[in-house]
Amino acid sequence: MSMTVSQARELMQSWVENPSLRGHMECVARCMRVQGEVLDPEHADDWEITGLLHDMDYEKHPTIEEHPFVAVQALRDRDDVPDSVIQSILGHADYSGVPRETLMAKHLFACDELAGFIVACARVRPDGISELQVKSILKKLKNAKFAAAVSRDDVRNGAAEIGRELDEHIEVCLEALRSDRERLEI
Repeated sequence: MSMTVSQARELMQSWVENPSLRGHMECVARCMRVQGEVLDPEHADDWEITGLLHDMDYEKHPTIEEHPFVAVQALRDRDDVPDSVIQSILGHADYSGVPRETLMAKHLFACDELAGFIVACARVRPDGISELQVKSILKKLKNAKFAAAVSRDDVRNGAAEIGRELDEHIEVCLEALRSDRERLEI
């Protein structure tokens, strides 16, 4: 039996206390869910689970020697996590040496930094995400001082890996997050 989204959320919450990190993982999961429903509807739950669990060890194991390897080992020790989820989580860290070969793995990489950046853009607006536009996000991407921790290269390379223009990828993720803004609190 495969892990359910609800079980993945409980697992993530048992590993992660930081509300900001939990929020990030929920946002990535939302972007992944929406894309999974279009690209791989039969496995959309796995796409969401991948987003929910991709950083589950980051709070306690943030080094490149440990993240995401500690989480991956914990997931491998279970018998309910598909290998596609584990490989995608490994692949989202360039330094893991695991290539992103599946659509799910490529989309996790493409959504990870971008979801965080979109949320950062929304947080500085009085109306949050509700009126945020792609052109505003693109403008903020050019400002290296804004949300400086977000890798602009990862954002651009992620869109390229999934074969989308950057503005199109931003639009898909923006709409995914906007569609669940109340639950995600953005």
